[in-house]
Amino acid sequence: MGKLIVVKVGTSSVTKGDGSLDFDAMRKLTDQISEAIRRGYQIILVTSGAIASGIRELEVKPNPNDIVFKQACAAVGQAILMEHYRQLFRRHGLKVAQVLLTKEDLANRVSYVHTCNVLDKLLSLNVVPIINENDVTSVDEIMPIMKGYKVNFSDNDILSVLIANAIQADLIIILSDVDGLYDANPSKNRRAQIIPIVEKITPELKKIAEGKSTFGRGGMKTKLEAAEIAMQSGIPLVIANSRRKNVLLDILEGRHVGTYFKPLGNRMPSIKSWIAYGAGSKGQIKVNEGAKQAIIKGASLLAVGIESVSGQFKIGDVVSIVGPDDKEFARGIVNYSSEEINLIKGLKTSQIKKVLGYIRRKEIIVRKLMYIISEEAG
Repeated sequence: MGKLIVVKVGTSSVTKGDGSLDFDAMRKLTDQISEAIRRGYQIILVTSGAIASGIRELEVKPNPNDIVFKQACAAVGQAILMEHYRQLFRRHGLKVAQVLLTKEDLANRVSYVHTCNVLDKLLSLNVVPIINENDVTSVDEIMPIMKGYKVNFSDNDILSVLIANAIQADLIIILSDVDGLYDANPSKNRRAQIIPIVEKITPELKKIAEGKSTFGRGGMKTKLEAAEIAMQSGIPLVIANSRRKNVLLDILEGRHVGTYFKPLGNRMPSIKSWIAYGAGSKGQIKVNEGAKQAIIKGASLLAVGIESVSGQFKIGDVVSIVGPDDKEFARGIVNYSSEEINLIKGLKTSQIKKVLGYIRRKEIIVRKLMYIISEEAG
């Protein structure tokens, strides 16, 4: 196994049945992480549990639809969570750092690169980075609804994979209250068995994975989505039960624990994995059938193939590329803004300079800065 590991722990792994923090479970987890670091691994911890511990501290029963109250609970709970992690790691002579991220932090290339640089620096200082979604400023509820605008992570399962992609991790371990991925729903079928290795995520697996956990947001469905991104990015991922004795160290020693999701191929270059999964999209470009087929076969996107533009974006943003059927089949980094593309769509390259007064690049999106979505391309 490699040296740089992202470990994600769900709410159920750090809380008791009543939602309060489970200090014993947290101690066992931090003991294992500390031992792994002593053995030469670098570990980034992605943790849930802030909202649950905030609810417990405030002793107010939340209305499930009250987003602002949940954000307030996260603000209260985050401090409590970090204080316990700090004390637990301190027993092993390790320091911790809090890193709170929103979807926008990873969707913006500059802050994405800064995040990677800070994580690198923390690891080089032998500090354990502890990452959580920044629920207080999370922009889901207030995001402008613009056609083609979307951000890419829905919870900490997906976040852990995007972080692993960003820092080129060697392995992702998702620890929760399940032993792995079952071949049937274990609560309804007593004969359900753990699937030890997954080489391909099929529609049947996705059907089995539906259902949520009690306090956390993500059930097996989001774990499967996370595993799919990891597999396509070339990073192995393991789902296992956080309460199994020595679970983390056993996985790192290569023992068969939980479900192992095998990478589909070589690691994707980091810029491509960011375009594919980290960036989300700031808008949409609709192309004609000829341009769509040319792109799928390996061409760049030229102005002549563009039919329309939706959303507002600037040079360097990632946008979705859709065909005549309005389905996204690719995304990439644009060399022109939405305003410029609106002026030059449908034009031959030789006409761009006459309209704009300049030509930045002949390609609107260069092929090497494009990610093709395989289902549509297939």
